[in-house]
Amino acid sequence: MLPLAGIRVLDFSTLLPGPMAGLFLVEAGAEVIKIERPGTGDEMRTYSPRLGEDSANFALLNRGKRSIAIDLKAPDAVAQLTSLIERTDVLIEQFRPGVMERLGLGYATLSKINPRLIYCSITGFGQTGPRRDMAAHDLNYLALAGLLSLTGDREGAPGMPQIPIADIAAGTYPALINVLLALLQRQRTGQGCHLDISMTDNLFVLAYWGLAGGFAAGAWPTAGSALTTGASPRYQIYRTADGGYLSAGPIEQRFWDVFCRLIELDEALRDDAKDPAAARAGVAARIAAYPTAHWRQVFEGQDACCAIVANLAEAVRDPHVVARKIFDRQVSAGAETIPALPVPIDPALRDSAVVKSAPRLGADSGLVGTGG
Repeated sequence: MLPLAGIRVLDFSTLLPGPMAGLFLVEAGAEVIKIERPGTGDEMRTYSPRLGEDSANFALLNRGKRSIAIDLKAPDAVAQLTSLIERTDVLIEQFRPGVMERLGLGYATLSKINPRLIYCSITGFGQTGPRRDMAAHDLNYLALAGLLSLTGDREGAPGMPQIPIADIAAGTYPALINVLLALLQRQRTGQGCHLDISMTDNLFVLAYWGLAGGFAAGAWPTAGSALTTGASPRYQIYRTADGGYLSAGPIEQRFWDVFCRLIELDEALRDDAKDPAAARAGVAARIAAYPTAHWRQVFEGQDACCAIVANLAEAVRDPHVVARKIFDRQVSAGAETIPALPVPIDPALRDSAVVKSAPRLGADSGLVGTGG
């Protein structure tokens, strides 16, 4: 018996935060039904590259789900969905505040139909506050939460994040955590609730160390000024002689001692507290003197908290990743398959099916009006 067997989820969300949360739920045994626009469906279906009729992105995020195509603006849309809503445990939506209410699908309305409903709203800025209606994307949430300012070099120019940090770390994960907590609470009270998931709010927890320094000592971090933002030679990315990179994190003294010995750093620079900039330059010069393969061999099996920077293609083929079998499951679309996302659910709690498909648009529309 999977932990979420018997739990039904109606997912009105598109693109990334909500669909990924739904993926985690379906992998733990829930029935997840996507509510999609007729004709086009989730916008993610149109992305490239393709896998079968839809995009590979869509397939990865929607493995094992079902799909209902319905025009939510139709006068009878709520009536068509009522029987499903009566038998639903969790609803996920990520429209701007007020949109679901205008469609007749707001929490106040649906909680009367189903008082046990857990209604999860994922937005950029939350259901209240002066920015609640502001249009924005991942990059904007990072900017407003102060995290983007910490991604730059010592001159302070912010770097461009290459992964959707806010969508996943501040949208998907908080949504999943709160849905599971709400399900536990409902076991005790019998009542559902409305979850207000604000991606900007939830980013601040990622900067806990900066908040500690700022609130307690007035020492607010900037790019290049703190231990983990580039000030220290003990937490840096160093370029090798052939254009590769070494990630070096020997923060603790025992690791720093090993690191300095392995790279043969000048003894005068090993007490980096005296002149961090000089130590940083000295380490950079040593790493730049040899190619990537040399440093890979030097640090192999050593307790120095160092690793060569891998590209994504190299990372998925890494012997450790292969041994862990995290890409052994597959997602299919017609006759095509690719490895499924290695969702962070322990195998003991995850559906063991090796191959599962993403839903065809509207494949389960027969559920409308019946409750399933």
